[in-house]
Amino acid sequence: MNPDLDLTLQRVIRAPRAAVWSAWTDPSRFEKWWVPAPTVCRVDRLDVQPGGALVTRLSDDGVDFVPHVNASFLVVDELERIVFTNAIDSAWRPANPAPVPMTAEITLSDHPDGTDYRIIVRHGDPAARARHEELGFFEGWGSVTKQLAVVAESQAAR
Repeated sequence: MNPDLDLTLQRVIRAPRAAVWSAWTDPSRFEKWWVPAPTVCRVDRLDVQPGGALVTRLSDDGVDFVPHVNASFLVVDELERIVFTNAIDSAWRPANPAPVPMTAEITLSDHPDGTDYRIIVRHGDPAARARHEELGFFEGWGSVTKQLAVVAESQAAR
């Protein structure tokens, strides 16, 4: 972790890693938490494997959807780690995504209360990191992590 280039977030999710993993890998669950409510997400492609695609659209009214993320998974270690980047799109072409290019690493580990969920979002330079933080990284990623927890915890409660 480089504090000049990276942003981090950590949360304990009161559900087993399998439930958190399912929320990341099942498109119907992923759509429920990937964007801050009340915005709605639609998954076009969610192929959670190295080289696989992550393509989503979003809508403020649930009718008109616009592109959101077009990314590629780099590393997928089942139940432990997911790494994706928007600097390479789902067709493996170099991209210059808005608002900033980034690589996100999500790690899951056991915790006495469920799952220790950690995010590191890496940026290419301090300006990109600062821009991402100014645009609301902590609020945005924080709110979707809370939504992810609700999805995983409700699945675990069944």
